[in-house]
Amino acid sequence: MSVGQADRAVSVNEGSERSGNLAPVLSIAAAWVLSVGIDLLLHGGVLAPLYVEPSPFLLPAEIAFRRIPLGYLAFLVLTVGLYWLMRRLQVRGLRAGFRLGAVAGAIVWGALVLGLFSISTASARLLTGWWIGQTAELAFAGAVLGAAANRVPMKRIWGIVSVAVVVLVAVTVTLQSLGLAPAMKIG
Repeated sequence: MSVGQADRAVSVNEGSERSGNLAPVLSIAAAWVLSVGIDLLLHGGVLAPLYVEPSPFLLPAEIAFRRIPLGYLAFLVLTVGLYWLMRRLQVRGLRAGFRLGAVAGAIVWGALVLGLFSISTASARLLTGWWIGQTAELAFAGAVLGAAANRVPMKRIWGIVSVAVVVLVAVTVTLQSLGLAPAMKIG
């Protein structure tokens, strides 16, 4: 091997190490972005009619809208926790990640929903919608994390996540445009 070839081999290995160190962050970010996209469809489309009904449980729209970033931060915490759990259990692959994410989501959100139902005025329909929706979010986050753990290229994962989020936004906007879901009104 010549000196030039050795230098190229070192730079390729250094690049692989850097992307390897960045891979957990990129996979968590991709899983989280997909969760946020699903959440937009869930709350901006499917469950939106439940948010316009008067409820002593829900905050006024203006306050709730300002607190949305806290909810998305909560999804990031759950995604990091799911990543940790998947690594501990050595879960690899899209299907295995989806299954573990679905089970984790059903357990975490199921317990939260039962707790809220026992002490709040939240309707059973709203809580059921949250349970199903948030379980789906963690399931798909698990699929992304499982694919990344199975060494699917991050470029491919981000491409699929990007297309999925655009489709989710488009479906949400379509539901609101057709009057099938109320558009959020602030102020």
